Amino acid sequence: MKSLKGHFLVASPHLEDPNFTQSVVLLVQHDEYGAFVIVLNRPAESSLKDLWEKVTEKPCETDKRVHVGGPVPGPLMALHANRELAEPEQEIVPGVYFAVDRERLEKLVGQREVPFKIFVGHSGWGRGQLEGELEQGAWLTMPASLEYVFADEFELWRKVTQCIGQSMLTSTLKIKHVPGDPTVN
Repeated sequence: MKSLKGHFLVASPHLEDPNFTQSVVLLVQHDEYGAFVIVLNRPAESSLKDLWEKVTEKPCETDKRVHVGGPVPGPLMALHANRELAEPEQEIVPGVYFAVDRERLEKLVGQREVPFKIFVGHSGWGRGQLEGELEQGAWLTMPASLEYVFADEFELWRKVTQCIGQSMLTSTLKIKHVPGDPTVN
């Protein structure tokens, strides 16, 4: 089994589960036992500042939205690009780190310089379940990047599916470049 850790799962139009319609999911962990993922483009109704006041006395310096990482409840989690806070955290893709430690989360929300997203909830699959969905065509995949992890969540699905489509087109047609606007060809 080839691990897809550090890849995006992109919901195909054929995926009927409403929890994942037009979602872009980051594989945080993927091995022979299953997969642990976070949905990147599901902002919650509440702001991080509102949530933060309920869980700690520490200040929160941002009005960012909290994100719904999936339907499975769990601790607050973060994806961030702060290398100084990363040790000994897990690096998911180059420059993107995963955190659940309360002290690190407090430091992240107390700053404005480094990109981060806070998540409530996550998703997961048991042994072989994700591989079955991939075979059925429910998901498209591509390697994740820092640029897309912290991109605007309202544009993320469109951008990533466009990137996957262009990659498929160039490999299928064996061309070197697909123009942004093919009508100018």
